[in-house]
Amino acid sequence: MECIVLAGGLGTRLQGVIGAMPKCMAVVAGKPFLFHLFQYLSVQGCTRVVLSLGFKHEYVLAWLEQTQWNFEIDTVIELEPLGTGGGIQFAMSKAIETDIFVLNGDTMFSVALEEMLSFHQQVNAETTLALKSLRHFERYGVVSTNEDQLIISFEEKKYYDSGTINGGIYIINRLKFSSRVLPEKYSFEKEYLEQYVADKQFYGFESEAYFIDIGVPKDFEKAQIDFNPDNNKHLI
Repeated sequence: MECIVLAGGLGTRLQGVIGAMPKCMAVVAGKPFLFHLFQYLSVQGCTRVVLSLGFKHEYVLAWLEQTQWNFEIDTVIELEPLGTGGGIQFAMSKAIETDIFVLNGDTMFSVALEEMLSFHQQVNAETTLALKSLRHFERYGVVSTNEDQLIISFEEKKYYDSGTINGGIYIINRLKFSSRVLPEKYSFEKEYLEQYVADKQFYGFESEAYFIDIGVPKDFEKAQIDFNPDNNKHLI
């Protein structure tokens, strides 16, 4: 199981709380958030991680030198921002497997990854998205699927009473993905997912697992409670 972790975000909305460091290094319950994400990947059986770094990457590299994990770790460093899509493409230059997990370094969605991978391969998807059902939200757009879990549309961000959102975990078939003609710098969401959804190659894997995005101060504060060592909500 090979995973790309996008960990180069600026953390603009959190800078008043965490200062000038990557969001993945924000301290949550006494540990960098990346520690909790790696702990989850370890439990899930991940064997290799490619870390995509950028802003203040030296913080992450210094932390890696002080830690040990039961999976191999490789890194790529963006010298200039490539967007989410360009960052994924860049990290895939270090990938080995055909089906690659991609996770955001500021989000915990404790999906059962083996089950998601089994589904992805069963439907022969190009890309599978982990979907989370939420109520009363406006930070996210809605992902609509049919009865076969084929994604049929991506709806814009606005207030919704309920809906399924993109939970920020993907499985991408590297060979199919690399056949697309894509620019060097682009948004994975806008210029890949939304652009090619009509090709009927994208599927949704819905999970009721724990979900949090620490990108805003309110949820960052909530994470301090949820990730307390006495509470293991974030692990399966």
